[in-house]
Amino acid sequence: MPPVLTAILRLLPTNPIVLRIVQGGSRRQRHVLIRGGFLGGLIVVLLFGMVGPTGSIREIAQNGANAFTVVAYGQVLFICLLTPIFMAGAIAQEAEPKTWEILLSTPLSGTQIVLGNLFGRLFFVAALVISAFGLFAVLQSLGGVPPSAIIACDGIALATALLLGSIAIALSLTRFAGRKAVLVFYASVVGSLVLTYAADLVLRTPLGVGSSASATTILTPLNPLLALESVLQSSSYSPREAVESVWIVRAWLESPAMMYGLLCVLASVTLIGCSLVWVRTAGQSQLGSLGRTRSAQIRAARHVGTNPIAWRELHLRGQQLGVVIARWTFVSIGCIVALIPPILHLRGSIDAATLQLAVAAIVGAETVIVVLIALNTAGTAVTSEREDGSLDILLTTPIQPGAYLGGKLVGLIRYLIPLALVPTLTLAISALYVLVDGLGEGSGAVSVTMATTAQGVLVVPAILPESMIEFPLVLLAFLSVTVMTGLTMSVRSRGTIASVLFAGFIVVGLGSLLGLCGSGMSSLSSLVGGFAAPFTPVTLLLASVRPEQFLLQTATDQSHIQSARWSLAIGTTVAVAAYIGVTWSMHLALRKQFMFTVRRLAGQA
Repeated sequence: MPPVLTAILRLLPTNPIVLRIVQGGSRRQRHVLIRGGFLGGLIVVLLFGMVGPTGSIREIAQNGANAFTVVAYGQVLFICLLTPIFMAGAIAQEAEPKTWEILLSTPLSGTQIVLGNLFGRLFFVAALVISAFGLFAVLQSLGGVPPSAIIACDGIALATALLLGSIAIALSLTRFAGRKAVLVFYASVVGSLVLTYAADLVLRTPLGVGSSASATTILTPLNPLLALESVLQSSSYSPREAVESVWIVRAWLESPAMMYGLLCVLASVTLIGCSLVWVRTAGQSQLGSLGRTRSAQIRAARHVGTNPIAWRELHLRGQQLGVVIARWTFVSIGCIVALIPPILHLRGSIDAATLQLAVAAIVGAETVIVVLIALNTAGTAVTSEREDGSLDILLTTPIQPGAYLGGKLVGLIRYLIPLALVPTLTLAISALYVLVDGLGEGSGAVSVTMATTAQGVLVVPAILPESMIEFPLVLLAFLSVTVMTGLTMSVRSRGTIASVLFAGFIVVGLGSLLGLCGSGMSSLSSLVGGFAAPFTPVTLLLASVRPEQFLLQTATDQSHIQSARWSLAIGTTVAVAAYIGVTWSMHLALRKQFMFTVRRLAGQA
């Protein structure tokens, strides 16, 4: 196939966006009802228009002409009222859920995105006009209806639909539109029709003294109903002659229907051209936009990798003001709270045991919060896209299930890293404080006495210094499993609430089981307990912050303490490797079932 023909086909006939909108809309009951109601309304109008005497062929032709006039007005009016309904998705669905940003991460060009959204929705309007063509053909067979009138009527209807569709696409690209803008758009269309028609009635002047016919005005080419009236009722609404004027004035006054179509096409081309520019540049003004650009400042966001899904997950969640405030408030408060236990101990307000308890409580609470945030973000990552239609767009792109799920995992982990640093920093500050011996306090101020044996007094640091390295590794690995579990439930569940609840039950249940087993093993042997403690962040935290109680219960000499600490390090390595393996296995399993599961849930509400 010639490259030129291939490029033309990719713009419209084989455009993935056109195919998605047409196939998806054709299966929706609302669109079927609208099409049926449109044809039914025209048939009813036609039947009422045919009422009249039918004694002769001339009377039948006159009735056909009258019926055509009524049906033509009805068609244009219906198109003006129905086009905003079909184009409402371009404003509400494409602007509020930010699906433009998803489209910008695909290989589709800006021209394909704009034309696909425009003509994909205009397809339904064009189908209405074509479906009414059969009624016009029947009326034309009765006589009294010239073919030029039918062509003019359909041309005005299609030009109106093209203009309204271009306005809707341009509105959605400005990023200021939303569901409220749909009502404003609809009211503006109706208001402009009424106001221009009323103003035209005021400006009309009779063609001559005593004549009931009037001439067209400067507003005629601005209203589809007025332009149609100049074609169908030229005897009573005749185009004004402007022989001595320039060509544009003559065309404006003498051929208002043609000028209306030309104005609609020119305005639509202008709006489409602006949309082609806005589709890339409008998103760059927002944080985390996925618009393609050569700007180094925007491209810096690719530090998450070349996967566009990972890029989107990292930055899209940080765009909402409330989320940004809540996220960084948590980080700020966590950094401040991290300093409180060491400061209180340094001032002598608390002893080593209280320092341990305070650090365990603060880090434990922060860890639970981070895990819950991970469950919520991962549990809603796919279900929210299924609910707002973004997943349908992603499935039309070349992105494969593996890259999609991997991008979700990487993006969410990168999003959670600043939050995970809060408990890590809290534990690290206290562990470092213990490592430097309480800033020179000495005398065992930051140590805990376990027991007195024949070999001497067994002393262990209040907080194991190696926890500064072990805890963040285990926490990050545990978060990866948590995120993957949430993604699995999000893919398999129809709603966000169900996915988050199921993921929470699984993570909390398995975490509690592993935690109880790890705590129980520490009472049997320090070596076994040290190896099992890192399999959950909470048990590792307790073993690091309260080693005398959760790690070294069976230690009888200093060598046992060292062996238990080495066992803790080995257990950390094994736990991190195990969590990475589980995450990878879950990713492989979900990747194989992704398309089947998504298709199974596609038709369910």
